[in-house]
Amino acid sequence: MKLHELRPAPGSRTEPTRKGQGIGSGLGKTAGRGHKGQKARSGGGVRPGFEGGQMPLHRRMPKRGFTNARFAREMVAVNVEKLNRFAEGSVVTPEDLLAARIIRKIGDGVKILGGGYLDRPLTVRAHAFSESAVEKITAAGGRAEVI
Repeated sequence: MKLHELRPAPGSRTEPTRKGQGIGSGLGKTAGRGHKGQKARSGGGVRPGFEGGQMPLHRRMPKRGFTNARFAREMVAVNVEKLNRFAEGSVVTPEDLLAARIIRKIGDGVKILGGGYLDRPLTVRAHAFSESAVEKITAAGGRAEVI
């Protein structure tokens, strides 16, 4: 086979349908939109959630709670099992996690969670720890230090 012999697979390339281009096209006159009605008009599509003028579901539902999105702290979560790649007895900081590509950014802080198992003693320095993470780090002979 040569480069000039390459062809797309049969049926993979189709001509685009040209709507409203006469009877012979098969999509002339109404161009597949049917007769009249909202969807037949130009710009006749409705936005997501629009219910034809009826009060939409998202406005009918009661509002509850409060989201502190503006001042929320963005903590990066790391499970205990990810720390097994560090050498025994070493001190693990958020910068070390960043360098080891375990996390992509430090953000407002790093929280160590208790997922998985830790099989070596480490001194872990982070902004926050879950209770189970502290238990697993101390059970392995290490220390959990809050920055």
